[in-house]
Amino acid sequence: MASLAWLLIPLFAAIGAGIWGSWAARDRTQGDISELAGYARFREAMAHADQTRPKTEAHSGSDAV
Repeated sequence: MASLAWLLIPLFAAIGAGIWGSWAARDRTQGDISELAGYARFREAMAHADQTRPKTEAHSGSDAV
């Protein structure tokens, strides 16, 4: 009976490895598409914010009082 228990350990390890392997190899393209769309919206917002920002003169460090 003890030898059967020792044979079950590699069996459970193989089943666990198969489950992990199928989870790691899953298709994740949907997440990439939404991430890229969010990044494109972020870039558009930053470009819009840069265009609407008023232009100010640069000050030197001696102007700070």
